[in-house]
Amino acid sequence: MSKFPRPDYTDKHSTQTLQQGLDEYYAVNPNITNPQELPPEFGKILLAHDVSHVTYGCDTGMYDELKLLPLTWWTSNYKFRDHLRTFKDPTISPAIRIMYDDLIQQHGVLWLYSSIFLTLPQLLPELTFMWFKTRQRQNDVPFLNFDPLLERSLLEIRQEFDLLPFIK
Repeated sequence: MSKFPRPDYTDKHSTQTLQQGLDEYYAVNPNITNPQELPPEFGKILLAHDVSHVTYGCDTGMYDELKLLPLTWWTSNYKFRDHLRTFKDPTISPAIRIMYDDLIQQHGVLWLYSSIFLTLPQLLPELTFMWFKTRQRQNDVPFLNFDPLLERSLLEIRQEFDLLPFIK
């Protein structure tokens, strides 16, 4: 168990606003590159990723990092095909490199790849549950256009978009 308390935004029933959760996310993760310090063309996708951490109640541990992408693809309007396009877009792909560089700088390359290898088997049952639970979704979370949600409570957002079953 960590000697630090879990951030409030990771509480399934947090009543913080999304903006308050995002502020807390940056406060407890000072090693993360702040997207507002980057050129807007790719800072926006980094910010959307950080907003996803808060919306889905995910921390920055490997388990939650690996959970976050498929959960985002299956519950938001940012799908796998959009993710593939970001790798090809020269104005956005540097943002993805920054995310990986942050992880490597914090922990090292060996940690990154061994953590992925060791964490995936633990995550597979949850990914399977999430995949089945998200097959018939009608109401997608906005990924890049999250601004209207910033002043709403996390609990309200999670209820509206039926995200509570995915948050521990």
